[in-house]
Amino acid sequence: MRQNIHNTKLSSFLFMHAAFLVYCLYPLLGKFATRYDMLSVQFFSLYCVVFGVLFVYAILWQQVLKKIPLTSAIANKSITIVWGMVFGFLFFKEAVSLKMIIGVALILSGIFILSTEKENSKDFETELSDGKISE
Repeated sequence: MRQNIHNTKLSSFLFMHAAFLVYCLYPLLGKFATRYDMLSVQFFSLYCVVFGVLFVYAILWQQVLKKIPLTSAIANKSITIVWGMVFGFLFFKEAVSLKMIIGVALILSGIFILSTEKENSKDFETELSDGKISE
């Protein structure tokens, strides 16, 4: 039973972070759109994709909230800052400073602390046993 709860929690956590990765695509696409003239076909095409990405994310976010408490989900959403920095570096050759790396370490530490907190796991186990979360 405990292993099953752990697997359910892990899969929910991974699903949530996959949804955040989808969410991080919209500013990336928006930045790509700035390369084109405003009101051009390419500009509008990219912004149509941006709206599509946000639509998919909205659906994924609702599924995340069915499985993970809101406080945990919002706290984990800060990972999007890390993805933004990575995408900026990879796709736009933006500089990464020591302060940014320290910030990433703090964000990841906070996510780790919140994700391993005993109280959260007790709430999750209670919700799972009460049938609020489906396996």
